[in-house]
Amino acid sequence: MSTGRWTDAENDLIVADYFAMLADDHAGRPINKAEHNRALQERTGRPRGSIEYKHQNISAVLLGLGEDWLRGYKPAFNFQNSLVDSVARWLTINSAWMNRPPTHRLQPGTYEAAQLWIGPAPTLKNEPPPEALDRMLGMARKFDIAGRDERNRKLGEAGEERVLEYERATLASSGRQDLAKRIRWVSKEDGDGAGYDISSFEPNGAARLIEVKTTNGGWDRTPFHISRNELAVADVERESWCLVRLWNFAREPKAFELRPPLDRHVTLAPTSFLASFQ
Repeated sequence: MSTGRWTDAENDLIVADYFAMLADDHAGRPINKAEHNRALQERTGRPRGSIEYKHQNISAVLLGLGEDWLRGYKPAFNFQNSLVDSVARWLTINSAWMNRPPTHRLQPGTYEAAQLWIGPAPTLKNEPPPEALDRMLGMARKFDIAGRDERNRKLGEAGEERVLEYERATLASSGRQDLAKRIRWVSKEDGDGAGYDISSFEPNGAARLIEVKTTNGGWDRTPFHISRNELAVADVERESWCLVRLWNFAREPKAFELRPPLDRHVTLAPTSFLASFQ
């Protein structure tokens, strides 16, 4: 029976097995975890408990990468760096995984589309952040998770649509169907550049300018990109601008709101510079 550190070949085997189970889970197919474990025991020579714990390690890596993970394997954060590399290799080879359309896309106007859990921002919660927070954030920076999510147009559009329907339903339930009809999906109708995605209203008629940031994974602290223009608009329109952060979108979308000034809630770090010739 094998002991000691897992090899790259063993990591690649168990990562592929994990994603096979995750794909079945997303498709609503039953998963026989014991059968998967036995197959890995035969191929790697590792004991059952070691394989179970490695699956938990993979959940932790996916949490740090802003991806969805199997709920039956609670994240265990003391993983090897080689496991992170193995997960990154799998995602690179299977690039369609991160660009897949949302599995739970809902019809606009439905009751389900109107439901959205809005909670406190991570900085306002009493609970501590996940274990190994610095390591998780380091992983997100190394693999530019924020940039990846920003480039995923299917994910971004689906998140905006979910918030759009939530806004319409909220105003309608407040007796303001007149305002609900006037909500505009600005980023889709006019294109990017306004500094917000949705033009909505408060029940009293006040403007509500919403920028939406969406992540598939189940970690509310996953970093995200925000443009210089969005920050400028947030500063000018402080009374009406807000950022709705959607997370856990692959499972059961949850959200929280951030109001300007954003540096009360997050650390803003420059990620690129404009180079001009003198």
